Amino acid sequence: MPPVVIDVARADDVRDVVHRAVQALAEGKIVALPTETVYGLGAAVTVPGAVQRLAEAKGRDAAKSPFAIAIKGYEEAVDFVPNWSPLAQRIARRSWPGPVTLVVEADHERGLTRQFDQATRDLLCPTGTIGLRTPANRVIQDILRMLAGPIALTSVNLTGESDATTAQQCLGLGDKVSLVIDDGPARYGQASSVVKVSGDEYKILREGVVSATTLSRLARYQVVLVCTGNTCRSPLAEGLMRRKLATLLGCDDAELEERGVLVASAGVSACSGAPASPETVEVLHELGVDLRGHQSQPLTEQLVRHADLLLTLTRSHRQAIVSNFPDASERTMLLHPSGRDIADPIGGPLEVYRACAAEIAEGIEHYALRILAEAKVSK
Repeated sequence: MPPVVIDVARADDVRDVVHRAVQALAEGKIVALPTETVYGLGAAVTVPGAVQRLAEAKGRDAAKSPFAIAIKGYEEAVDFVPNWSPLAQRIARRSWPGPVTLVVEADHERGLTRQFDQATRDLLCPTGTIGLRTPANRVIQDILRMLAGPIALTSVNLTGESDATTAQQCLGLGDKVSLVIDDGPARYGQASSVVKVSGDEYKILREGVVSATTLSRLARYQVVLVCTGNTCRSPLAEGLMRRKLATLLGCDDAELEERGVLVASAGVSACSGAPASPETVEVLHELGVDLRGHQSQPLTEQLVRHADLLLTLTRSHRQAIVSNFPDASERTMLLHPSGRDIADPIGGPLEVYRACAAEIAEGIEHYALRILAEAKVSK
C-alpha cells in the first residue's frame, strides 16, 4: 500500500498534521518528514523495533553511516552527552535549530542512550559516537515537542541515490513508508553539514549547507561586553579587551579573530548604528586603540546565544539579560572583579571617561587570561 501523503499547505489545521505524524511514529511506523535541508525518514527511537525497520527501509549498513538523532534543541543535548565539551556546546548553541549535525562521543553510562535497547544502540552509536541535530522546520519541531522521545532521522533515499528535496520523491520507497508530510520543497535542497567534535578539536565529516568558513567562525570563542546604549562604556571595554587579548597573544588587534577569539559589544537599550561618543574615541586613541568605526547595536537573542561570556558593566545590565534569557545566566557576569557597578561617564569631561576606562581595565585584566584559557588559544 502506498504511503498517505498530507499536504501541510492544504491542511485546515497544522496541529492535525502534527498529531497524525506523532501517532504514526508512536506506533513504530516510518514517516517521511520535511526539514530545511532535505526530506528525512524518521522513526521513534523509544519504540522497540522502529529504528530497525528504518534501517531495513534504507537498505544500508548503519555501521558505515549511523542515523542521526533529531532532538528538540540545544538544551536536550545534555541528556544524551552530559560531558560534551565547551566547543561542542558552542557549535550547537550557535547552529541549532539549523543544518548542522554534531557528532560527539556517546555516554552510555550517564546519557539517555543507556535506555536504548542494544539493537537500537548498535544502529545509532555503532562506533561509540552519536549524531545529534535540531532541524529548522516548524512541522518537525512541533512533532518533536509532542513526541515522547527523539526521532532517528536519515535522508529519504536508498543507499547510493540522491537525496529527496520534495515530498513526491519520498514515494519511491513505496510501502516502506507509512506517512509522508509534504511541506513543500526543502529550503536548502542540500544535506546538513556533519561536524565531529572530539574535546577541543573539530573535523568536518561532510560539508553541506554550512560552509567550512562559517563553521570555523561558529567554533571561535566570543565575548560580548554589555552596557546600556553601546556608545560609551561597552565600546571602551570592547576596545580595551581587544588590545589586552592581542597583546597577550602577541598579535595585532585585527588578527584576534583569526587566532580564535571574537570580541563584540552591545547595549540592552541601544539603537543601531550610532557612533561611539567623542570622549570614548579620544580616550581609546590615547591608549592606542582606534574605535572610530564603531556602530552601536542592541543586545539581540542571537548575540546572547552565540556568546561564550557576557560581561556587563552594572548589576542592572546583568539582571536585564538574565531576566530575558535565563539560559545565559551562567555565562553572564559583572565585568569589575569586585562586583561593583561601573558608572556611566556620559555627559562628563574627559577625565571622567579616563577614570571609567581605568575601572574597565581592572575587569579586563581579571578576565583576559581566563578567556584565552577557555578559548584554548595559545600565546
